[in-house]
Amino acid sequence: MTGKTLTAMLDRSAAESPEVAARFWSESETIIYRELAERARSMAGGLLREGVRRGEPVGVLCPNAPEFLVGLFAVLYAGGAAAPLPLPLSGGGRQAASYPGRLRAVAQASGMSRILLSHRFGGLAGDLADGLPGITVLATDTLGSEPDGLPAATAQGGLPEVTAPDGLPEVTAQDAAIVQFTSGSTAAPKGVRLTHGNVVAGLAAISEGIALGPGDGGGFWLPLFHDMGLFGTLSAVLSGIPAHVWSPLSFVRNPARWLGEFAGSGATITAMPNFGYDHLLAAVTPEEAADFDLRHWRIAFNGAEPISQESVTAFVERFAPAGLRPETVFGVYGMAEATLAVTFPPLGREPLFEWVDRDTLSGTGRAVPAEPGAQGSRAVAGVGRPVSGLRLRVADPMTGQEREEGVVGEILIQGDPVTSGYLTAEPGADADAFIDGWLRTGDLGYLRGAELFVTGRRKEMITVRGANFYPQDVEAAARDTPGLFRGRCVAAAAPDGSQSMLLIAETTLTGADAEALTTALRTRIGAELGLSEVSVHLVAPRSIPRTSSGKVQRLAARELLVS
Repeated sequence: MTGKTLTAMLDRSAAESPEVAARFWSESETIIYRELAERARSMAGGLLREGVRRGEPVGVLCPNAPEFLVGLFAVLYAGGAAAPLPLPLSGGGRQAASYPGRLRAVAQASGMSRILLSHRFGGLAGDLADGLPGITVLATDTLGSEPDGLPAATAQGGLPEVTAPDGLPEVTAQDAAIVQFTSGSTAAPKGVRLTHGNVVAGLAAISEGIALGPGDGGGFWLPLFHDMGLFGTLSAVLSGIPAHVWSPLSFVRNPARWLGEFAGSGATITAMPNFGYDHLLAAVTPEEAADFDLRHWRIAFNGAEPISQESVTAFVERFAPAGLRPETVFGVYGMAEATLAVTFPPLGREPLFEWVDRDTLSGTGRAVPAEPGAQGSRAVAGVGRPVSGLRLRVADPMTGQEREEGVVGEILIQGDPVTSGYLTAEPGADADAFIDGWLRTGDLGYLRGAELFVTGRRKEMITVRGANFYPQDVEAAARDTPGLFRGRCVAAAAPDGSQSMLLIAETTLTGADAEALTTALRTRIGAELGLSEVSVHLVAPRSIPRTSSGKVQRLAARELLVS
């Protein structure tokens, strides 16, 4: 994987692999890489005529379809920075109603004045025009270059800009390329600012870390505006190998069908959070598993949320009869701020978990080894070592002092793929994002040797009368309680400052059965964690808010109760 800019990499992919394609299964459409580059260059001309300036963030509001890739690269060819935008929710309700407000917050944070809108969302154009004053909405199916009349590109500040032979500006590694809004963005979002150099370095690290080669193919269902879906797909396209893309809804509605199509596509690599593997386990019975042929599945990235030892073990066992090898399951750590990849395990290694004493880990921050599966123990996933071009430390969150081995601290990162900062509507709001030149991830973990073990999010730690608890420990204690809808629950600190634990649990039960479930949840958590002050709130199925990639939003769930 070579090239100093994303546009140069696409040009190379189009020249060397012109007939290789990205197939969009849910839309029954395909685009070959030669056509992708041609259409993107044509659309870039239209963007320049619309007045897009060098470095300007341009929103890309498209589903997992060809126009997403065309629009993203068109912005890059025009010298702008592509800002993938979250899609409107189709189910209605509170989150759907707040969608225009969320887009306004994103536009304000990034300084965005233009949005590329897919023709599939044509009915949304009027609502966007009304709800986003000052934003120009451009349709992807009508925005294209004409044979003549391409304007001369001008640099900010009025100096002439170097242009390519076709009149498009020459972009550099230092130019802004992507503004990635993290999936948990709220009313005051921050956009991760990534240059061409950042993204090229990040994609190279991914390629090297999994030995990406001509025999591979990528297959992804995560939304393309999510970092794991975006950079996973770009890794395939810019390496000149086939890319297979599904809609998130197609996976959620029928995981077994997706698995069959993935296996039949010839794709060898996919990526999803831990809950995706749980969905596949729930959808495919042990008797049905052998009907699939997974012998060619080489890399199954598991990241973006805590990795469950129980889920990984069950997944490997369930699909072994289909030819799935244990080393295919690839537990990783990453984030948008690092162009996705932070640590990878070595190729060919089976999933690694370290069992530690749960109370000591949460209480003192020390990872003391324990017997696997013993009462009061917790399995923490090993997610490997830093990828090429990236450096990592585990340090005291307040002082930046490096922690000794086996002691929990905040994970700090530095390197070529790492952002230099954020776009935000509040000047100086990201000033505390760095400490001594290292990016603060907000994640907690510890090192054992050079191996990173991630324990949780710093802001999600729950303190009850001076004792610290990881929310995932509380959720694990409650998850198997009969009556809980698909084990779905979320733990957080009580919002009233009462130093108590809050558990929000989904269920279909009502009346006396619901009261019995509440008692059972309190009893289980008390017995497992020694917590007597637990406030249980039962909600209807699918009420707990999730991010665009399906991760639960603990803090947002808590705020829903407040509001």
